[in-house]
Amino acid sequence: MSKSPRIATDGAASPLGQNPFGALSAAGLPVFSPAVPPAPRAVPSTGAAEPKKNRGRVEIRRETGGRGGKTVTTVSGFIGIGLPEKEALAKRMQKACGAGGTVKDGQIEIQGDRREAVARILEEAGFRPVMAGG
Repeated sequence: MSKSPRIATDGAASPLGQNPFGALSAAGLPVFSPAVPPAPRAVPSTGAAEPKKNRGRVEIRRETGGRGGKTVTTVSGFIGIGLPEKEALAKRMQKACGAGGTVKDGQIEIQGDRREAVARILEEAGFRPVMAGG
């Protein structure tokens, strides 16, 4: 069994102290200047605020049936939205309400009666929430 060569720790030049990028050239690369912020993009102004995109009607319900008497707020009726986006919306709702929740059978379920907070989050996301049921 042969011993590997020892690496000097006294500050003397060693093969590990060399810069592996020292032989590269910066020719043809753009010059970066952190003191100059990028120019803002010009957006044509029409004078009126842009209307929010309507992503469809969703129903918000308060349910207790089949849950041992516990109240759950459910959101259903999503059209053209995938599971990852539903999970992201559910996560935002859980944080805003301070409650647990899940996505089950294409519906978002949030623990407790949180209809107002859920409606606000859905409006911000471009949906048209409707309170359904009692």
